[in-house]
Amino acid sequence: MTIRKGSDYGVVQPLPEGAAVARSDAELRELVLASRGPGHDRVTIGLVGGDLCKTLGGAGNIERLSGPDALTVPIDLAIASIDGVDVPFVSHLIVGKLFRRNFAVVMNAQWRGEQDLGPRSHPGDGFVDITTGSLQWRQRRVARARLVTGTHLPHPSLNYRRVRSETIAFDRSMPMCLDGEIKVKGRTLALRVEPDSFHVVV
Repeated sequence: MTIRKGSDYGVVQPLPEGAAVARSDAELRELVLASRGPGHDRVTIGLVGGDLCKTLGGAGNIERLSGPDALTVPIDLAIASIDGVDVPFVSHLIVGKLFRRNFAVVMNAQWRGEQDLGPRSHPGDGFVDITTGSLQWRQRRVARARLVTGTHLPHPSLNYRRVRSETIAFDRSMPMCLDGEIKVKGRTLALRVEPDSFHVVV
């Protein structure tokens, strides 16, 4: 069930026996995509690394997944249609260079490495968090220094919103990086969210 304000998120429940374990966002993405298709139930995957794991407070300890403190939570899958081709992602999509012209940050998780790019983002709320805009070079230096604490937002030159779907058109083909590893280029980015698409255990 999609998280509601003030409600509990997930249940204390260990990883099912024989379930796969992912050690990165990209590995989690591949496991989720491999499980999709007609007649397939929502997959449950253990998670011990990556930015989504950090967002969920995961300890990175594989033994925890089968113990009494294991937490099972539903996760939204974000779908980026890039020039008409669907490319799902679990944590984040970065367009261009941060805070420069034509950049966009789309967050399903809160973190990208040590950068708190989505301070309000939640992977089970049915939304993705988007930041766009452009900063002058002096402002970029300040904003980058604030990324560790998420205090680069709010900013009058940055447009931040939480959406279930949105289309962004760029004036030229832009480099895009999904889940830290998948790299593509495109001019049109259409986003949508599939709520509660799979479960992870941390």
